[in-house]
Amino acid sequence: MTKASNHALPASNVIRSLHKQIILDFTSKPKTSMSELPPFRTDPGFRYLQSPTPDWQFGDGLRTNTPLGKQWKADEEEEFQVFDPAKEEPRDLYKLMTSGITPRPVAFVSTIAKDGTPNLAPFSYFNMCNHNPPMISVSVNNRGKSPKDTARAILDTKEFTVNIISESFVEAANFTSVEAPFEVDEWIGSGLTREPSTIVKPPRVRESGFSLECELYQSVPLAPPATPDEPTSYLIIGLIKLIHVRNAVLDHTKRVVDPSKLRPVARMGDITYSTLGDSFRIPRPQWESVKGDYNVQS
Repeated sequence: MTKASNHALPASNVIRSLHKQIILDFTSKPKTSMSELPPFRTDPGFRYLQSPTPDWQFGDGLRTNTPLGKQWKADEEEEFQVFDPAKEEPRDLYKLMTSGITPRPVAFVSTIAKDGTPNLAPFSYFNMCNHNPPMISVSVNNRGKSPKDTARAILDTKEFTVNIISESFVEAANFTSVEAPFEVDEWIGSGLTREPSTIVKPPRVRESGFSLECELYQSVPLAPPATPDEPTSYLIIGLIKLIHVRNAVLDHTKRVVDPSKLRPVARMGDITYSTLGDSFRIPRPQWESVKGDYNVQS
């Protein structure tokens, strides 16, 4: 673990610091009670700030003239710990990777099996992978040697919906992560509302402010190199057929989502979720404006 910074946290970083402390509490102090934590805040908790180093210039790399940059540079003295996946247990790799690859958006996936059994479950191995054509990817780990209910239903029926989880119903969504038998309907325990889809058979979640009706575009079995015929998960690539967006979460243009209104959650390590905190905008450099700097350097 890196050394703690001696710099006092500004008020804008209180939520971020609290989130870090929650992770430490639940990993180093398993007996910490949820009830001992501060209550959830009701404000959006999202605002735009300046970027960490707004005066950064061509070739600067890591700037150490700020408390953040200075501490990050000092932490290099503690060197690195190297993990060889070939020598680690899968469970340990899971803990390490999910704690380091963060934050991860969450796909709340609704399916209907070929026998008519509905299923609803969250997956954080998820992202947008293309916009033309519009596609998303979701990776679903196996249960033992068999595909989980969600993957099995998608492979069989070729359709599903993906719903974004907002703060207001995260506990209900989290309930559906229970490892229930195949025939159990997670919708019932969650108390969430099935909204009929327009094109695909699986319903979308009415409480979600952003939902996608998807058809299976491609599935890729993922297996260890030593046992290529024994997949441990399935990468699902979905082609988006329709996008449903609540008017209440759109910005003034009515064409783009306002993150402070959608209030999506993300997954961190262990059982930790996170919310949006402070954000900043950094323009993408244009080649015409930087090619002269390259000429000077050469």
